[in-house]
Amino acid sequence: MEIKWIEDFVALAQYQSFSRAAEVRNVTQSGFSRRIQALEQWVGADLIDRSSYPPTLTPAGRLFREAADDILNRLFDTRAIIRTEQRMPGIGLQIAAGHTIALSFLPAWLNALTAQFRDVRARVIPTNVHDSILMLVNGNCELMFAYHHPDLPLHLDPTRYEYLTVGIDTFMPVCKPNQKSGPSLRLPGTVSRPLPLISYTETSYFGRCLALLLRRAKTQPALRPHYESDMAEVLKKMVLEGEGIAWLPKSSITNELKNGELVAAGGKEWNLEVELRVYRDASNRNEFIETLWRYLRSST
Repeated sequence: MEIKWIEDFVALAQYQSFSRAAEVRNVTQSGFSRRIQALEQWVGADLIDRSSYPPTLTPAGRLFREAADDILNRLFDTRAIIRTEQRMPGIGLQIAAGHTIALSFLPAWLNALTAQFRDVRARVIPTNVHDSILMLVNGNCELMFAYHHPDLPLHLDPTRYEYLTVGIDTFMPVCKPNQKSGPSLRLPGTVSRPLPLISYTETSYFGRCLALLLRRAKTQPALRPHYESDMAEVLKKMVLEGEGIAWLPKSSITNELKNGELVAAGGKEWNLEVELRVYRDASNRNEFIETLWRYLRSST
């Protein structure tokens, strides 16, 4: 049994909709349903009455809901206490960010921050989007960096969680170059020779970005799934080894594009622009955080 199954169940009990709960939990509806079924198998009873609309809790589900709320509250409270004890002394920032952002954007951003606030120390926790949101909501970080697209919003209460746009990135297809420095693989490919696709897991944020881009494409590309991971850095390594085509954030491959190690595998119609945002909990009235946020607002 996994904690995320319990969190899924609580979200379903709250929203009484599989589609809405799956959206809030940043997972596909089919994946969400499988996790609810896995939880029911672990419990040994049906927790959801699927014959009614909207779906409601069974008697076993109502009993489990009480325990689920208590379990999650205790776990997150304990985690908050432990993480608070692990915080750095003095003026420190706990930052949650996606792995790609932590590697490609934050080093330069932190250098600029240090030049402005010399005494500040930062701890960056690379994680996925879902866990970053949980860290922010549970008070386990002061700042959260995440990508944003209007069709793939993060589900955060805008009255409580403020954000600033600190950059624009381009999600683009790339591959190894051929001997003439052109793309060795070119979109859209052909049915007889589909392009080997190095892709993301469907529940990851970049996986959802790719799914959105392909749904919008005027011409459906011929792609053959070859390798899958939820980390862009893993996909980047596979592309550099000539294993296929992958969509990567431009910020993570700036040097490779400049040096000719990678080239665009298609025109701009295959790109997707995404915002890079920094979020904070507006209820956190820490004096340093307030000063930092005013500085960030004035400099963006």
